[in-house]
This record gives sequence, C-alpha cells and structure tokens, in this order.
Amino acid sequence: MLQVFNTLTRTKETFKPITPGEVKMYVCGPTVYNYIHIGNARSAIAFDTIRRYFEYRGFKVDYVSNFTDVDDKMIKRAKEDQTTVPAIADRFIKAFMADTEAVNIEPATAHPRASENIPEIIDFINVLIEKGYAYESAGDVYYRTRKFKNYGQLSDQRIDDLEVGASQHTADEETDRKEDPVDFALWKAAKPDEISWPSPWGAGRPGWHIECSVMSTKYLGDSFDIHGGGQDLEFPHHENEIAQSEAKTGQKFANYWLHNGFVTVGDDNEKMSKSLGNFVTVHDIIKQIDPQILRFFMATTQYRRPIQYSQKNLDEAANNLSKLQNAYRNLAYRLKDADAGEDADVQTQLATLTAHFVAAMDDDFNAQNGIAAVYELAKLANVYAGQARVQKATIQALQTTLVTLASVFGVKLDAATPELADADIQTLIDEREAARQNKDFAKADQIRDELKAQGIVLEDTPQGVRFRKD
Repeated sequence: MLQVFNTLTRTKETFKPITPGEVKMYVCGPTVYNYIHIGNARSAIAFDTIRRYFEYRGFKVDYVSNFTDVDDKMIKRAKEDQTTVPAIADRFIKAFMADTEAVNIEPATAHPRASENIPEIIDFINVLIEKGYAYESAGDVYYRTRKFKNYGQLSDQRIDDLEVGASQHTADEETDRKEDPVDFALWKAAKPDEISWPSPWGAGRPGWHIECSVMSTKYLGDSFDIHGGGQDLEFPHHENEIAQSEAKTGQKFANYWLHNGFVTVGDDNEKMSKSLGNFVTVHDIIKQIDPQILRFFMATTQYRRPIQYSQKNLDEAANNLSKLQNAYRNLAYRLKDADAGEDADVQTQLATLTAHFVAAMDDDFNAQNGIAAVYELAKLANVYAGQARVQKATIQALQTTLVTLASVFGVKLDAATPELADADIQTLIDEREAARQNKDFAKADQIRDELKAQGIVLEDTPQGVRFRKD
C-alpha cells in the first residue's frame, strides 16, 4: 500500500488518487533567468523519480511543471543583458530542457509559461475580487489574507506572527497600498519600461503566486492529487496558492503536498542557493562528470532528506553506479553461452528482492532502502553470472529487472553495454591470449596497457576474456 508524507497534515497517509489508476501532479518549476543549479535540479530529479515510480506501479501520470518567465529577476536580467524578458526566458528554457534531458528527466505532460496564461490569470483575479478576497489599489491587486480562514495551515504558522515579518520585509510604499501588511500581490502595476499586459486595473504583470494557481487548475482541474516543490516554497508560495485557489473554487486544492529537502554544501551544511553564491550549475557540472552520476547521486536519497553536495559523495555515487553497470555487463556477457531454461531458486530470490524494492518505495518513496534492494539484486546477478553454467531465461529475468528498477531512479543501465571491438582491438585481444599461453607475460601486459590507452579495459573471467570501454 503506497503511502506518502503529506506536509499539510504532517503525517504519512495512504495514497488514494481522485481517479483510480491516475495521478494528477503539479510541481513548481524554475524562474528562467539563469541556468539551474544543483539545488534546483534536486526538486526536478526528486519528483521525476516519484513520477517514474508511480508509472512503474501502473499509474497513468499527468505531470505539469511550469516556467516562471516574468518576474523581478527576469526584468533585472533582461536589463543587465540589454535584451527582452521573452528573449531571456527562451534562452534559459532551452538550457533547462537540455540540462534536464542530460540527467534523464522525462519532459512534463505540460510545461506552461506564465506569459502564455495572462488572460486566465486576469479572469482568476477577477473572480477573487468579485468574491471579496481581493482588491485593487493604485493599479496593484492584493489578496485579503485574513479572509481565508485556514491561512498558515500548510506551513504551520499563525497569521498574527506573519504580520510582524510582513511589516519588516515590505517596502513602505507597498505597505501603504495594502489594507493589511500580510496581504500579497496578485497583480503588479507596471513601472516605466517594464514588460506588461493590459488589464482591468491598468498595465501590469502577474504576481508570482497566482500563476501556479492558474496553471495547475487549468491543466489538472480545480482539485488534483499531488502538489510538489522544494521545502523553501511551503511559505509563502504554496500557502498563497492554497488561499487563492480554494477561495476561487470552494474546493480542496491539492490532496497531498510533497516537499523535497535542500542540497547543502560545506562543513556547516549551508543550503545551496543563488542568493548565497554557493551554487554549482547543472550546465557546468555535467561537462565535468557523467550526467548519470549526478542523477544517481540525487535520485537515491529519499526526497524529503537533505543532500550534501561534495566530491566525496559524488565519488561514492559513481562507484555504486559502476557496480550496477558492471552487474548488467556481467549478465549481458553470459547471455551468449547460456543454456535454455531457467533456475527456479534464483527466480524466487529475484521475486523476493523485487518485493523488497516495492515495499521500500511504497513507504513514501524511500529511495535509500529501494536502491539497497537493487544493490542486492546486483550481487545476486554477479554471483549467478559467475557460475559455470547459467540458464538463459534467468539471465534475461535478472537483466530486465535490474534495468527496470534502476530506471525508476532515472539510470539507463542498458546503455552501459560496450560496443563490439573492431578488428584491430580483437586482434590485440587474441595476441594477448596467445602471449599468455606461451608464458610471455611481458608481452601480454604490454598489450593490456595498449588497450587501456585506447579506453579498453580487459576483464579475465572463468568464462574467458571480455572487455569494456571506460
């Protein structure tokens, strides 16, 4: 029985979708004014892994993730680069898609952009005004936060405590336009030379929070199953989304709220963020390491836990990934001499390990325990592949299961099979074998070194010599 930790109730709950067999899921996407850093990628990878597990369990997943393509950061970047906000958005959306593809994140069912939903945003705000939940002030439109009785439930905060923080962090001129310091902007009046759209309240642009309420309900309906994002979005972003959406529709906005942990850096485990300047972009890191290593590193930690980014932890992930890749290669190598039939005992062990994987991932997507079952499967595969005689059906079952379970974490083990050696490499392998038989070990070692220089690593096994490409 699949259980998820619901931030709204702060308890684990049995997952019951609105429509049996289907999952409707919205995950807040990036503000596209720069390349995404690894902290941003953590959320994208975590929820892609969750999506993949739902699909593994047989659900049809409708997955929506937005692009914030107009806000203060976008406007600032456009001015710095002496270009337009849409040009900045196009540039970094393209980069986002390339970087996420590199770490094997499946494209969302829909990737809506705020700028493409301005009419829907205006209509949404109009309904809130008509219901008395919003008001216009000097071209801005604000939400009456105190009018929503459950405000603060998601982030477990009292509105009176929020008032103090709001008065400290809001500019005086904006406070003067508000009825209450805790009210938040739904629409912002345009400043000179800023990107804007016409509206009933004058030229302006949407506030940050309103866009996700509009796009999630537009694509998934007034109520949907899962809303996800980073822990830093619980307040105010997700809190405000609930207030806006439920005030408009009168229905529960999302049934389950899932929030991923931060990526931390340094000895003091400081949160990685652009504002602190301690970030590493995915765009840069995948030029230095195999993107699969980064994916594996992030996907194999339970999504709610923090991840410490360090070279030591990356190296450990690379080593563990290599073990899975080698297990796959061992199975692929033994297919060529496998006997017909299957090994019932190994098949039973395989079924047990698969059940352990499902039990772990059913427990709020516990990736550490899930990947532990995959490691045990790799050990089973290696032991079986090392036997003198193996059964083809069992080799194939081990191989298929290993690939399938690894794919839940976004890892492509079936891409790990080495290409066939060309004639020159095979000749060198044959010459080395002849040298070894003639006890000319110096020549055999020389050939091994030559092959290694070409990126070919030889492995001497009881079944003969095989190779892989590093």
